[in-house]
Amino acid sequence: MIVCVCKSVSDRKIRASIAEGVDSFDELQFELGVASCCGKCADSVRGVMMESGVCASRCGFEHHPNHPQAMPLTFYERKAA
Repeated sequence: MIVCVCKSVSDRKIRASIAEGVDSFDELQFELGVASCCGKCADSVRGVMMESGVCASRCGFEHHPNHPQAMPLTFYERKAA
């Protein structure tokens, strides 16, 4: 199923990235581009993360969307193909 229409990212692609070691919403945004255009898929991406067992660590669901908080800035390196 396509989760992010803007970037054509499926739930399978998200799960594959998680299996390869991506363990945060920010990393998924960086690697796959999810929730970086219109943002409508953010909750669905976090849902796939929760189903995959990584939400408890760093999917971001504990933050209330109506109360933005300062998030620490993290830089990621792209993996060579």
